[in-house]
Amino acid sequence: MKVRDIQEKLQLQLFSGGSGLDNEITGGYVSDLLSDVMGNSDSGEAWVTLQTHKNIMAIASLKELSCIIIVKGFKPEQETIDKSDEDGIPILGSDKSTFEISGELYQLIKK
Repeated sequence: MKVRDIQEKLQLQLFSGGSGLDNEITGGYVSDLLSDVMGNSDSGEAWVTLQTHKNIMAIASLKELSCIIIVKGFKPEQETIDKSDEDGIPILGSDKSTFEISGELYQLIKK
């Protein structure tokens, strides 16, 4: 499944990183703790978080994540958007809770 597929099916807002909409998603990872994501996420996963600062892009790039989904209506900071565009890792957003988005993402990926 591609990032653009989950963006459309989950009706997620695209904040940045549109050049990466064809990135393949192999799974998902949910955490707001950067060290946890750095130590335990796998390449190709979609990361669900409420973090918005530029350090999320450092982790996403390092771990080669497919995209970041920011929940609860939070919006990424401008530095984060700029880095997302540079790296081609999409940042998507939703007003839904982490619980809701995670469940919906799981259902899409496991089909």
